[in-house]
Amino acid sequence: MTGLGPVMWLTGEYPRATDTFIQREVAALRHLGVAVETASVRRTDPSHHVGPEQRAEAAATFHLLEAALNPWRMTRAKLSALRNPGRFLRALALAWRTAPKGLRGRIYNLIYFGEALVLAQRMKARGITHLHNHIAKSSGTVAMLASEISGIPHSFTLHGPDIFFAPEHWALGEKIARARFVACISDFARSQAMLFSDPAHWHKLHVVHCGVDPDLYADAPPPPEDRMLFIGRLTAVKGVPVLLEALAQSRARRPELTLDLVGDGENRAAFEAMARQLGLEAAVRFHGYKGQAEVARILKETGVLILPSFAEGVPVVLMEAMAAGRPVIATQVGGVTELVDDGRSGLLVPPGAEMPLAVAMVALAGDAARRSAMGAEGRARVLAEFDAASEVARLARLLCDGPGGPVRPEPIA
Repeated sequence: MTGLGPVMWLTGEYPRATDTFIQREVAALRHLGVAVETASVRRTDPSHHVGPEQRAEAAATFHLLEAALNPWRMTRAKLSALRNPGRFLRALALAWRTAPKGLRGRIYNLIYFGEALVLAQRMKARGITHLHNHIAKSSGTVAMLASEISGIPHSFTLHGPDIFFAPEHWALGEKIARARFVACISDFARSQAMLFSDPAHWHKLHVVHCGVDPDLYADAPPPPEDRMLFIGRLTAVKGVPVLLEALAQSRARRPELTLDLVGDGENRAAFEAMARQLGLEAAVRFHGYKGQAEVARILKETGVLILPSFAEGVPVVLMEAMAAGRPVIATQVGGVTELVDDGRSGLLVPPGAEMPLAVAMVALAGDAARRSAMGAEGRARVLAEFDAASEVARLARLLCDGPGGPVRPEPIA
């Protein structure tokens, strides 16, 4: 794209299996001609890399914490920043002022300041013209400070929902005020950003969905019966215990029901034990992390995707399932209702309730015509509003043009 120099993409860990949408975004921007370099605060454990593309991205990514712990690199970064002592001192004061309460918060923000020094020096050396951050918590603090140190403008993608539980802790209002623009993944995320920021900055808040490549999930066969699928981190917040309980209840009425779980997490062993205690050994399979191509294949072999989370933004995994023409069962949380039309592309149930989830599972498993109709409706929705190419083009326009213009650039019909 003309008029846009090299940009830096920063997040806490990049790349990793649970955040393939960031990798997809970077690839799409590069396809548009944007020179994108990647930076990650921490180095992701290789076990969280799936496929050769992620391993190649990891090898090309700059890792801040490792650089900040290198005395020579840190000294170079400090000397570079001190060439503009005013910016250095303003950034240090900003780190102190926006730190979470208590000594621990101050110490962490000083660590983030050190990482920001290294990032600022790296960006200047590489000729970076803009810094963009995903996940506006600790890495967002680093981005804000690095922007102040370097004078390079920054922006960020606001996901949620966890940052909305502690917006003051993460200085969300300050980050919005200092950002060139904020890409909110949903109307829900934008409304929360408005809640925690000054109205003078609301014009910066744009809805840019995370998207998927619908072609990757095309030509799926009709959804089979009785095979359910969960994709996500194996943690309690994703509602996995509720899902296992609901499966046990469902199998009392429909014994053929099975469940595949794709993903990993700190609670995997506990969930495997729970499945055994519920007598689900023959019905449940834990697959671990899978790459995008493997996820697409599994989706084509399943009947219904289930995501019973307690909190979500707009889950990319639901987009993937809908792009594959699969009906979904999800909970009414966060921005899920902006994606799933209850009764048309899937079924929405209350979070934390086993019985409604079990009823929904049985209902879809036993109705092939309804599954097919919902799958077609869901794919049409993704094609219209969650195509990664269209959403990345919107993000690229913001990079080029800044925050001016309407929140949603599409004309009103």
